[in-house]
Amino acid sequence: MASPKGAPDSVALLLFFVFWYAGNMKYNEYNTASLNAVGGKTAGLTMTVATMQLGVCAVYALVMWIVKINPAKLFGLQMPEKQNLPKINKDDIGKTLPVGFCSAAAHACTVFALGGDPLFGQIVKAGEPVLSALVNTVFYGKRPSNPKIGCLPIIVGGVAFASLKKNAVTGGYALKFDQTALVFGMLANSFAAFKGSESKKLMSDKGTAGRFG
Repeated sequence: MASPKGAPDSVALLLFFVFWYAGNMKYNEYNTASLNAVGGKTAGLTMTVATMQLGVCAVYALVMWIVKINPAKLFGLQMPEKQNLPKINKDDIGKTLPVGFCSAAAHACTVFALGGDPLFGQIVKAGEPVLSALVNTVFYGKRPSNPKIGCLPIIVGGVAFASLKKNAVTGGYALKFDQTALVFGMLANSFAAFKGSESKKLMSDKGTAGRFG
């Protein structure tokens, strides 16, 4: 007798988007509150906050390996999957170093960017697909399709429009420029673009992908 799977994949995918959006929204709120609690972007503790966030993720991964269950699919109303400890070798570890470094750097830079100004930081972060397309084209020889290129201005423009602030005096809408958000947002986009490409290259190795599970 087959084990119950739960919701259809189409429904699960929709629910994953909903929970991702809600989680991302709450993360931005808690991230801003955390940075304000330690003195804001000029207090010198932004990197500490970013590192502690990654530490929580590391603990989460360890717990999954200990209990051997990945609960992520529960958010899609599907049964959780088995999560075994990866059976990797030292060569696999070496291959993952670029992905790990870029992931950590992208996260840290994102925390710095959102600490500068959350709304303007989101606009800059919305440019990540643009950097990804550029990195894939220049460094990996994989140019995105024309439909994907056509979607880039819509993505960035949509986030920019949603981030407009109303001026209490003039009643007009405008964006608040923040240099910290711009610089670290672009750095985060760059690291994220390389992370995505390196991760895809790593997982294209069937042997490595199989050992990671």
